[in-house]
Amino acid sequence: MTITKFLAEFLNQFFVKGVWGIFKGIGLGIANIFNIPQYIKIFKAWSGKFTIVDWLLAIVAVIATVAVLAAIVILVVVLIKKYVRVRKTLVDQEELLMEVGNLNREVIKLNNEKERILAMKVSQLGLNPGESPYEEGEEEGTEEKKDGEVDKTADDYSRFYKCTQVDLEIENYVAPDFDNEITLPEICERFRNFACSRLGLFYEIKIIRLFLSAFASTRLIILQGISGTGKTSLAYAWGKFLKNPVTIASVQPSWRDRTEIFGYFNEFTKRFNETEVLKKMYEATFKEEIFITVLDEMNIARVEYYFAELLSILEMPSRDEWVVSLVPSVWPTDPKHVIDGKLKLPENMWYIGTINNDDSTFAVSDKVYDRA
Repeated sequence: MTITKFLAEFLNQFFVKGVWGIFKGIGLGIANIFNIPQYIKIFKAWSGKFTIVDWLLAIVAVIATVAVLAAIVILVVVLIKKYVRVRKTLVDQEELLMEVGNLNREVIKLNNEKERILAMKVSQLGLNPGESPYEEGEEEGTEEKKDGEVDKTADDYSRFYKCTQVDLEIENYVAPDFDNEITLPEICERFRNFACSRLGLFYEIKIIRLFLSAFASTRLIILQGISGTGKTSLAYAWGKFLKNPVTIASVQPSWRDRTEIFGYFNEFTKRFNETEVLKKMYEATFKEEIFITVLDEMNIARVEYYFAELLSILEMPSRDEWVVSLVPSVWPTDPKHVIDGKLKLPENMWYIGTINNDDSTFAVSDKVYDRA
C-alpha cells in the first residue's frame, strides 16, 4: 500500500538515519579517537618522507594527541568516581533515615510499654485508669512520717509539680532594681566586654546591635548559619549577662507536636508532665526580668509541627489572647496562674531558634520567617 511505503520511508528518515545516525556517529567518533593502530599506520606511512623539522613537528603532534587522550580518560574516571561517591552518600543518607525511623518506632513502642506498666501498677492499687489516687475529701492517713509531716490529702495533691514549686519559691522573690538610665550603646558595649572577659567570646559590635534590636521587633528570633559559628553561645552569653540563664531546649528529630514544648497530661498518673520550657514560662509570669528560651537546632525537626501553636498565639495582636490551654478541667490545687486550665504566655519571654544549613536539617517555611 502507498501509505505503508510512505510511513516506512518517512519514519526511516527520522529513526534510522536521524536518531540512530546520531548514536552511530558518536560511537564511530569515539572509536576513531582511540584507534591506536590507525595512528601507528598513518605515522609509518609518512615517516619515511620526514625532514628534521617534520620529525620535530610530528613528535609534538604525537605528544599532544597522547596528552588529549590521557586527559579524556582521566576526566571520565573522575566523573565516574564522583558519581559513585555521590550515590554512596545518598544511600548512606537513606540508611540513616531508615535507622532514625526504626529508632522512633522503638521509642513509641517503649512509651506504650511504659504506659501499660503504669496501668498495671494503678490496677494493683485498686484504682481505675483516670482515677485520682485519693478520693475527694478522704485522707490517706494521719500517721506521722519520719520527718514529722503527715501524708498529703486530695487538697494538697497538685498535678503541676514544677509549677507548684515555682509558686512556693516565688513567695520569697524580691524584684531587682533596674538601671533605667543606661542607653542602648552602653548596653551593647557592656555586653561585648562581659562576653569577652568572662566567657572568652568575641563579637563585633554590629552583631550585638542587630541581636538586641531583634528583641524590640518580635518574640521569635532566628539565628541562622553554618554549625559552629556561635549562634547558641550568643544567646547563652546574653542570659549570663542579664543574670538570668537561658533555657536551652535541644530539639530532637522526633518532635511532632506541642507536647514537646508544653508537656502533656498523663491520664494514668493524673499528673501533668511539665517541660523545663513550660516551667520557665510559668516563672516568667511572676517576674519582670527578661526570660529566653533557646530552641537549639530548631530545624532538625519540622518547625511547623511542634511550634505551630506558639506561632499562632504570638501573632495575635492583643496580649490578652496569648493564652495556651494546658488541661480541659480545673482542680483547686492547680498553680496560681493556671486559670481554668489555661496559662497566659508571659510578655517578657523571647524564643531564640538556631538554624543550621546542612543536609541533616529541614528547610524552614516562609511563614516561620515572616513571624521572626
